[in-house]
Amino acid sequence: MEEGWLNFATEGPSAMSFALPDGVTWDDLMAGTAREFPTWMTDREKEFRMLPGETVTGILRAYEQVAARSEKIILTVPDLSASHPLPEAPWNEPGGAWSVRRVLAHVIAETSQHAGHADILREALDGRTAT
Repeated sequence: MEEGWLNFATEGPSAMSFALPDGVTWDDLMAGTAREFPTWMTDREKEFRMLPGETVTGILRAYEQVAARSEKIILTVPDLSASHPLPEAPWNEPGGAWSVRRVLAHVIAETSQHAGHADILREALDGRTAT
Protein backbone atom coordinates (compact mmCIF):
# COMPACT_ATOMS: atom_id res chain seq x y z
CA MET A 1 0.00 0.00 0.00
CA GLU A 2 2.83 2.38 0.70
CA GLU A 3 3.74 2.12 -2.97
CA GLY A 4 0.25 3.43 -3.65
CA TRP A 5 1.08 6.53 -1.63
CA LEU A 6 4.20 7.06 -3.74
CA ASN A 7 2.01 6.87 -6.83
CA PHE A 8 -0.31 9.42 -5.24
CA ALA A 9 2.62 11.76 -4.51
CA THR A 10 3.72 11.78 -8.13
CA GLU A 11 0.46 11.22 -10.03
CA GLY A 12 -2.31 12.58 -7.82
CA PRO A 13 -5.60 11.09 -6.62
CA SER A 14 -6.28 9.11 -9.79
CA ALA A 15 -3.41 6.82 -8.74
CA MET A 16 -5.38 5.79 -5.62
CA SER A 17 -8.90 5.16 -6.78
CA PHE A 18 -11.32 3.85 -4.18
CA ALA A 19 -14.06 3.20 -6.72
CA LEU A 20 -16.88 0.92 -5.62
CA PRO A 21 -18.63 -1.74 -7.71
CA ASP A 22 -22.02 -0.77 -9.12
CA GLY A 23 -24.69 -0.97 -6.44
CA VAL A 24 -22.22 -1.14 -3.53
CA THR A 25 -22.06 1.73 -1.03
CA TRP A 26 -19.57 2.65 1.66
CA ASP A 27 -22.27 1.77 4.20
CA ASP A 28 -22.45 -1.75 2.70
CA LEU A 29 -18.69 -2.16 3.08
CA MET A 30 -18.63 -0.83 6.64
CA ALA A 31 -21.59 -3.00 7.71
CA GLY A 32 -20.14 -6.12 6.06
CA THR A 33 -23.22 -6.51 3.85
CA ALA A 34 -21.59 -5.77 0.49
CA ARG A 35 -22.46 -8.38 -2.13
CA GLU A 36 -19.21 -7.66 -3.93
CA PHE A 37 -15.94 -6.10 -2.86
CA PRO A 38 -13.90 -3.58 -4.84
CA THR A 39 -10.73 -4.77 -6.55
CA TRP A 40 -8.55 -2.39 -4.55
CA MET A 41 -9.81 -4.05 -1.36
CA THR A 42 -9.37 -7.66 -2.48
CA ASP A 43 -5.94 -6.88 -3.97
CA ARG A 44 -4.90 -5.33 -0.65
CA GLU A 45 -5.60 -8.61 1.15
CA LYS A 46 -2.90 -10.27 -0.99
CA GLU A 47 -0.27 -7.88 0.39
CA PHE A 48 -0.37 -9.51 3.81
CA ARG A 49 0.65 -13.03 2.88
CA MET A 50 3.00 -14.85 0.56
CA LEU A 51 1.19 -16.03 -2.53
CA PRO A 52 2.02 -19.21 -4.44
CA GLY A 53 5.22 -18.67 -6.41
CA GLU A 54 6.45 -15.80 -4.22
CA THR A 55 9.77 -16.10 -2.40
CA VAL A 56 11.37 -14.17 0.42
CA THR A 57 14.09 -13.13 -2.02
CA GLY A 58 11.49 -11.81 -4.47
CA ILE A 59 9.61 -9.92 -1.77
CA LEU A 60 12.83 -8.32 -0.51
CA ARG A 61 13.75 -7.38 -4.09
CA ALA A 62 10.34 -5.70 -4.55
CA TYR A 63 10.84 -3.82 -1.26
CA GLU A 64 14.26 -2.62 -2.45
CA GLN A 65 12.71 -1.40 -5.72
CA VAL A 66 10.06 0.61 -3.87
CA ALA A 67 12.75 2.01 -1.54
CA ALA A 68 14.84 3.05 -4.57
CA ARG A 69 11.76 4.70 -6.09
CA SER A 70 11.15 6.57 -2.83
CA GLU A 71 14.72 7.84 -2.86
CA LYS A 72 14.37 8.93 -6.49
CA ILE A 73 11.19 10.87 -5.68
CA ILE A 74 12.89 12.62 -2.77
CA LEU A 75 15.87 13.57 -4.93
CA THR A 76 13.98 14.62 -8.06
CA VAL A 77 10.59 16.03 -7.07
CA PRO A 78 10.70 19.74 -7.85
CA ASP A 79 8.68 20.80 -4.80
CA LEU A 80 8.02 18.76 -1.65
CA SER A 81 5.21 21.21 -0.86
CA ALA A 82 3.30 20.33 -4.04
CA SER A 83 0.01 18.75 -3.02
CA HIS A 84 -2.84 16.72 -4.44
CA PRO A 85 -6.42 16.43 -3.23
CA LEU A 86 -7.05 13.22 -1.30
CA PRO A 87 -9.26 10.67 -3.05
CA GLU A 88 -12.81 10.42 -1.78
CA ALA A 89 -13.00 7.81 0.96
CA PRO A 90 -14.59 7.74 4.43
CA TRP A 91 -11.18 7.83 6.13
CA ASN A 92 -10.00 10.91 4.21
CA GLU A 93 -11.03 14.39 5.29
CA PRO A 94 -13.48 15.77 2.69
CA GLY A 95 -11.65 18.33 0.59
CA GLY A 96 -8.32 17.41 2.20
CA ALA A 97 -5.00 17.43 0.39
CA TRP A 98 -1.58 15.98 1.11
CA SER A 99 1.75 17.38 0.01
CA VAL A 100 4.57 15.20 -1.26
CA ARG A 101 6.31 15.95 2.05
CA ARG A 102 3.26 14.68 4.00
CA VAL A 103 3.13 11.52 1.88
CA LEU A 104 6.82 10.82 2.51
CA ALA A 105 6.35 11.38 6.26
CA HIS A 106 3.43 8.94 6.18
CA VAL A 107 5.48 6.29 4.35
CA ILE A 108 8.33 6.68 6.87
CA ALA A 109 5.91 6.39 9.81
CA GLU A 110 4.19 3.32 8.37
CA THR A 111 7.49 1.63 7.56
CA SER A 112 8.84 2.20 11.07
CA GLN A 113 5.59 1.00 12.65
CA HIS A 114 5.64 -2.21 10.60
CA ALA A 115 9.33 -2.73 11.42
CA GLY A 116 8.39 -2.49 15.10
CA HIS A 117 5.69 -5.10 14.62
CA ALA A 118 8.21 -7.39 12.93
CA ASP A 119 10.60 -6.89 15.85
CA ILE A 120 7.87 -7.88 18.32
CA LEU A 121 7.25 -11.07 16.34
CA ARG A 122 10.97 -11.85 16.20
CA GLU A 123 11.27 -11.32 19.96
CA ALA A 124 8.32 -13.66 20.52
CA LEU A 125 10.01 -16.32 18.40
CA ASP A 126 13.58 -16.18 19.68
CA GLY A 127 13.14 -14.57 23.11
CA ARG A 128 15.90 -12.02 22.51
CA THR A 129 15.32 -8.32 23.03
CA ALA A 130 17.18 -5.36 21.61
CA THR A 131 18.69 -4.48 25.00
